[in-house]
Formats: sequence, structure tokens, C-alpha cells
Amino acid sequence: MFLLAGKLLGMSADTATVTADAPKEIVESVRKFVAAHGGSAEAVLQPVGRRGVRITLVGSDGVLGDRMVADTAVARAVVDAVDGLTAAEGWERELVSRTTPRTGHWAKMAGWVAGQVRFPKARNEK
Repeated sequence: MFLLAGKLLGMSADTATVTADAPKEIVESVRKFVAAHGGSAEAVLQPVGRRGVRITLVGSDGVLGDRMVADTAVARAVVDAVDGLTAAEGWERELVSRTTPRTGHWAKMAGWVAGQVRFPKARNEK
């Protein structure tokens, strides 16, 4: 048995399953993404510490998208709630080779560094 959110839960000897509700706004935005990018997508679930779990979406056309949720149980609930969305095992070669980020995606991910023309020297440079 273990304590979860102040409740004592029993566990079977085989497995313990935790179910969660998928947030409606997340499900709706993922459905729109799937519809806009070919009707199917794969989701890579990536825990990112206390922040939660990033659901990185790869549409059938290769375009990337992502959403953040509280934990892995919620991420799996989102995947289960969206038709045409399947959970990928991870960033395997075939999935990575299909991705084609949108124009400007690199700049969005780089943040303030994307517009820089001058960078400080690395500490190991002389």
C-alpha cells in the first residue's frame, strides 16, 4: 500500500494502475494538431522533472508540436483520448528521420540566442 494525495491505496501483487483524467483543453488542442497534420500522429512522452511530462507530437506530415501535462498518467490519458494518436517507444531512428520542423522552429527553440550575432568565448578557448 502507498499514500497518494492523502489517500491510502492498496496495490495488487501484480501491478498498480493509476488512472487520470485528460485535461479537455489539452485533448482539444492535440486533436486539432492531429487533424491539421494528416489525421494521425505519434506522441513521445518525455518526463521533464518537476515541470511534468512533455508530449512531443510528430504529425504524419512530420511537423512537430508539443504540450505539457502534470505527469505520465495524464499524458497517457491524453494519448488514449485522441483518435489517430499513438504513443511512440521513444526517439527511434525512423521517427526522427520523418520529422520536418516548421520554418522558424529552430529560432523559437533557441529563444533569445537565435537573433544574436556575437557570442562570448567559451571558457576553454584562449
